[in-house]
Amino acid sequence: MLHVDLPTLSEFKALNEVRAEACVSVYLKTTPLSQDADASRIELGNLAKQAREQLEAVGFDKRRLADIMEQFDDLADDDEFWRLQANSLAILATPDSFRTFRLANMLTPTVEVADRFHLKPLLRAITFPHSAFVLALSENDVRLIEVSGDLAPQTVKVDNLPKDAASAVGKSTLNDRSHSRRIHGSEGQNLRFRQYARQVDAALRPVLSGRHTPLILAATGRLASVFRSINSYPHLLDDTIEHSPDRISDADLAAAARPVLDTGYQQEIEVLKALYEERAGQDRATTDLKKAARAATYGAIEVLLVDIDSVIPGTLDEETGAITLAEEDDASSYGVVDEIAGRALASGAKVLGVRKPDLPGGKELAAILRYTL
Repeated sequence: MLHVDLPTLSEFKALNEVRAEACVSVYLKTTPLSQDADASRIELGNLAKQAREQLEAVGFDKRRLADIMEQFDDLADDDEFWRLQANSLAILATPDSFRTFRLANMLTPTVEVADRFHLKPLLRAITFPHSAFVLALSENDVRLIEVSGDLAPQTVKVDNLPKDAASAVGKSTLNDRSHSRRIHGSEGQNLRFRQYARQVDAALRPVLSGRHTPLILAATGRLASVFRSINSYPHLLDDTIEHSPDRISDADLAAAARPVLDTGYQQEIEVLKALYEERAGQDRATTDLKKAARAATYGAIEVLLVDIDSVIPGTLDEETGAITLAEEDDASSYGVVDEIAGRALASGAKVLGVRKPDLPGGKELAAILRYTL
């Protein structure tokens, strides 16, 4: 079982605004298998040592450095902490604070030291949907299941949710052949399914209203297509778990939801890539770092895709966004793509962390602009 704790978008933005004399950002691979945690603890020690060396190289205050390193030592010695892990761990430390986040995605081991945190690897964690609702819908039953990375699936209590299709329309069965106007046989069953689906959709509205959590439908046959035609929730994913949920446990539905989430996220990226190509023809898209930095500084970015693995050290001018690249990654610089992402988020842009193959031309970022610069 993966034990995951992710920053919310508001927490991410707050972390992005942190400025301190030393901000240490460490990312390392971990394992949910507690018996294999020693390798991660050794890796943490190695990365913490690199951070210490970078701070020593710029003459950082020894007492304040000791405060940072003590926190890393305490974490390495915490047996209970290492017993409950996921696939990666993010650590964000200053002399006065220490935050950790357990992540489901696998990240490249990284250590960054600057006057601000290196947050780009967290972007995929907060933009990729790690939780979802599964609507298990059949003629005989309906239930809403909440699925998340760190908890067992839970059935959600939904007021006014019908028990089944027949009772929803005041019938003992949908398979009767008695004539009442046109309501009989398969034609009548379709009509009853639509009545049933409308009741389910209406019951779900108060629960799902205002959310952006993906909804995954588990249903088969005509009922699946009928519900899709009735559904009013805008975040219903295109793919369906095409098995009768009557015979599937909540745990198995949760497992089946993961590839549907993966596909949904990839489809979203493909849509954005197509939008990038369209806007590029209008001079409203760029993969150029300098142009993207200026656009982010002036609030011109609508959507930004960034490679979560690459680090390009340097600085950005606070007023103009002009980039000064650094020859090496040290405590006097920070990741410029990370800074571009932070400025884009602050101006309300949609920012997604992706892998380099998902970026046009294999660049470090792709920005879709609100207007031509």
